[in-house]
Order: sequence, then C-alpha cells, then structure tokens
Amino acid sequence: MLLNIVWLVLGFVFLIKGADYFVAGSTALAKRMCIPPIVIGLTIVAMGTSAPEAGVSIASALNGSNAIAIGNVLGSNIVNIFFILGLCAILSPLAVQKNTVRYEIPFMGAITVLLGWVGMHFGNVSQLWAGIMLGIFALFLVYLFIVSRGTECELPDDKDIGAVKIALFILLGLVALVVGSKITVSSASDIARYIGVSERVIGLTIVAIGTSLPELVTSAVAARHGQTDIAIGNIVGSNIFNILFVLGIAGLILPIPFNPAFWFDTLVALLAVVLLWLFTVRHHRLTRGAGVVFVLIYLAYLVMLIAGK
Repeated sequence: MLLNIVWLVLGFVFLIKGADYFVAGSTALAKRMCIPPIVIGLTIVAMGTSAPEAGVSIASALNGSNAIAIGNVLGSNIVNIFFILGLCAILSPLAVQKNTVRYEIPFMGAITVLLGWVGMHFGNVSQLWAGIMLGIFALFLVYLFIVSRGTECELPDDKDIGAVKIALFILLGLVALVVGSKITVSSASDIARYIGVSERVIGLTIVAIGTSLPELVTSAVAARHGQTDIAIGNIVGSNIFNILFVLGIAGLILPIPFNPAFWFDTLVALLAVVLLWLFTVRHHRLTRGAGVVFVLIYLAYLVMLIAGK
C-alpha cells in the first residue's frame, strides 16, 4: 500500500513537470509562429495544463480502467471550478471577459449536458460519439481563431528560449506525461482495490485532484499577479478540452462505459458551470464570497463521495 502511494506521488510529479515543460515549449513555439496571445492562452496553456488528464484517461482506456477515464474528466472539471476557481477568488476576485460569460461558459455547460445525455441514453461514449466530440472540438478551435482575428501577436524577444530548447522541452514534456500517466493509472487502480473503493471514487478524487494540480498552480499564480482573466480562461479552456478532446481520444481507442453513478457527478459538474455563470453574468467578476461558496460545495461533494464509496 505504502509503495503504491509513493508510485502515485511519483506519477503526479512526472505529470506536473511534463505539463510544465510542454506548456513552456509549446508557448514559445506559438510565439515564434506569431499566434496571438488569446489563442495561446485558450488553447496551448489550457491544453497543456490538461495534459495530465489526457494522459491518465487515454492510459486508462488502453488498460481497460474505463471508470478512471470518465471519473478523472468529471472529477477534474468539478475540482477546476469549485475548488481551484473558488480558492483563486478567495485570494483575489477574478475578472471575467465578456466573451467568456456570453459564449464559452454556456458552451462548457452545453457539452456537459451532451456528455450526460450520451451516457444516459446510450450507456457509453461510443467511438461514433467520440468522433462527434472531436468534431465539436475542431469547431471550437475555429471559433477561437475567428475571435482572435485582428489581435496583435506577441513576437519573441531575446529572452525567449531558442529552437533547440523548444524542441527539447516539448519532447521531455511528452515523455514525462506518458510515463507519469502510466504510473498514475496503475498505482491508483491498485490503491482502489486495496482499500475497497471503486475506481469511480478514486478517479473523481485522488486522480482528479492530482491531475488538476497544473491548473491550480497556473490559475493561482495568474490570480496572484493580477492576471485574473487568465485564471478563469485557463479553467474554462481546460474543462472544454477535458470533455471534447480527452474523452474523444479515449473513446476512439475503446468505447467508454458510462456507469449510472456518473449521472450524479455529471449533474454536479453542470451545477458548477451554472453557478459560475450566475455569479459572473452581471458584473463579470467572481467575488471572494462566491469563492467561499464554491470551496464549501466542493468539500460537501467530497464528503458525499467518500461516505458513499
């Protein structure tokens, strides 16, 4: 048991460092290609911080631990909004861009509903629906390109890393993510069997919190430095990426059974989106009071999960 915990922590270290290297290398490459900062933030940074979720869910699909795949995505999305945004708002009230309130948060809610409907109606995320999710994700990228037109790109300066380091960072990041995802899935499954809880609960709690650490670090640092719009943009982009891309890729590899117990978790994930929209729609800010409410809801959700096992 102790050895499995050590391996789990080591897996998280690989995932976090891998995401760090991947984000650094990919962001530098995007700047060299003159990709606007708004697109970098909503795609590369969001995807990079969600890379651990992608690695774990894809590895879970390959290993047949499908409950961890969906549990990791739903759990991470719940952690991202209720705990990470809640904590960041407590540290510093978060500003939210108009486009995020009008379009991206409702879109996040719509695809959460879609995931719940697919799971309830078909009982799994089939390869067909996985392909549809990836198609919707491609349309989301087109939307980001359209809204970014006319934005001045950020040209690289002398302090930016060179081409060799960019390639090295991206390669090291990908390798660390692959290794970390395999270690995490294997050790989490062993722990679940040892303590007698389901892979669903492990995926929704330990694995979800561990793979959400990059989002926590990125958003907390952004909030601390006054870049509060980045904090929410990163979380919204990560949640969209988790559902459409992560489950899309995992579902293409192997259809993912949707345990009826996940319907409750899907409702909690949808509640998080609805509350985020309600708290920000009028003044485009997530206040400290809202942050406290979010954290308390997440703690209550954890208690319900652990009590129900």
